[in-house]
Amino acid sequence: MSDGLAGQVLAPWRLPEARLFNEQAKLITQHLLGVGIVGASMLGLFCALTLYWLFDDRTGFYWLACSWLLNGATYALLRNVVHRPMTAPRRFWLLVGVFASTGIVWGVLPLLILDADSPIPLLLIMVVIITHGAGTFAINASSMPLYCAYIYPAVAPLMIVSLFSSDPLMLGLGGLCFIYLLCMTMFASGAQQAARHSLQLQFTNLELVEQLRTESEQRELARAEAVAANRAKSSFLAAASHDLRQPLHALGLFLEALGRSGINGRQQEMLDNAAAVSASARHMLNTLLDYSRLEAGVIEPAPCGFRLQTLFSKLEREFGPQADAQGLVYRCRDTVLAVDTDPSLVELILRNLISNALRYTERGGVLVACRRRGAMAHIEVWDTGIGIAAENRQAVFQEFFQLGNPERDRRKGLGLGLAIVQGLCNTLGVELELASVLGKGSVFRLIVPVELGGVVSDTSAPVRQRANFDGVSVLVVDDDEAVRVAMSELLSSWGCRCLVADSAASALRVCSALPDLLIVDYRLRDGQTGADVMTALGERLGTLPPTFIITGDTAPDRLREAQSTGALLLHKPLDTARLHDAISQMLSAQSAAG
Repeated sequence: MSDGLAGQVLAPWRLPEARLFNEQAKLITQHLLGVGIVGASMLGLFCALTLYWLFDDRTGFYWLACSWLLNGATYALLRNVVHRPMTAPRRFWLLVGVFASTGIVWGVLPLLILDADSPIPLLLIMVVIITHGAGTFAINASSMPLYCAYIYPAVAPLMIVSLFSSDPLMLGLGGLCFIYLLCMTMFASGAQQAARHSLQLQFTNLELVEQLRTESEQRELARAEAVAANRAKSSFLAAASHDLRQPLHALGLFLEALGRSGINGRQQEMLDNAAAVSASARHMLNTLLDYSRLEAGVIEPAPCGFRLQTLFSKLEREFGPQADAQGLVYRCRDTVLAVDTDPSLVELILRNLISNALRYTERGGVLVACRRRGAMAHIEVWDTGIGIAAENRQAVFQEFFQLGNPERDRRKGLGLGLAIVQGLCNTLGVELELASVLGKGSVFRLIVPVELGGVVSDTSAPVRQRANFDGVSVLVVDDDEAVRVAMSELLSSWGCRCLVADSAASALRVCSALPDLLIVDYRLRDGQTGADVMTALGERLGTLPPTFIITGDTAPDRLREAQSTGALLLHKPLDTARLHDAISQMLSAQSAAG
């Protein structure tokens, strides 16, 4: 055994090599305890019987007794130490002793029956030793030192004796032994390299499997942490949004009620400024609400055919003055196209795109246009703004991602506009394309189906006169006193008779008869909800009046719960015009049904 090989096998501080040898030793020991010792014992018996029957030589039986005694001792020793912890060097030398002793026993046999006048028994013994060497090769060829520890003591004595003989037949037998040893040494060397390579691959595969398992566990842990963080983010946004909406909701109601009272011109101007500030805050909160509604999956598209020009004109009336105030040009190309999709969701998409274009454009302007491409209409919003770099064209659709706003200037929005646009496009099942040149501008292209001969509606809402709801009784249930007072003031200014309560129990106390309308906050104190109020009133009165649920929640689960009540869902801070129209429509539908 060479020094390099000995170093590789014997050095216990080289863990990979020690591990390799331990695996080899385990396999070798299993083979020895299995067919190895039994096969050697049967081959020895065959050899002794053949010498006796053919040559009347009893020497083989004495040798067989020694061989079986050694085999028995080897079996007992290996059985005793096979499961014991042992260093690689000690296990190596143990197996060296086992194979060397076996080789010596087989090497002694031809010397015992050596007879120059009759070389035939030696040829027989040589064939048996070669046969036994082939079996041993199958057992321990993975370790060349162990195989050499057996094969050299088994063959070398006969080879030496034969080479020093003057008999040509003996010389030929010695040469054959030399060639056999040389070939088997080379075979063992190759087998050892192949076995070690195979074991190394096995260990590498096991390490890769373990590494993949560890990485999979880490990814699963990271995913769980991301889900928890997302839940925490949603909970924080929902709580913050709800707490902010309450005072803004009350403020909006007070401002509306104040506007219907007698005030002078200067006061009206201040009121308009306050209303504008309130509307700006409401717009930011409604952006969060739109995003939460998308996450909750409570947006259900209602596709229909409608004319785009009506929507374009409406958006131009709204955003044109804003563009003028920024020194920008707002242009809208007229179109005769009608499309088949949800008009309110398309309007929300275009509002976000146009608002985003104006926000990031300092010179030039914004163009809104539409062109037909086969059965599809391409609705395009062009701007001459800062543009979007190629590496950011996916990121801009992520929530809270903003370009050029490291200071988080609230005037530049929350970074949710394009995330909402992408979510709405997914909800509608339509395609959104983006093309941009950094420093020159961008174009967002919404691709929707053209209306092909169906019913086309007009998206413009009819102008309604503000009606007085004289004599209409309304029960308002809200746990915020400021909201109750503001809602009572507003509804009274509209001619309603208003009852207020802060819980289901107080609602039952103040309401002796069925009111015409029920307006209830969804989240009340002590864990109560608007659904609990509806259930209590339904059980007391036998039926429920037309009901509005007003909520400041943006948590997806809460939105789904509120929508499942079947009441009309409105959101804080409430647009009073939206409330007025909703009440008017509800009462008109009730009258028509009655």
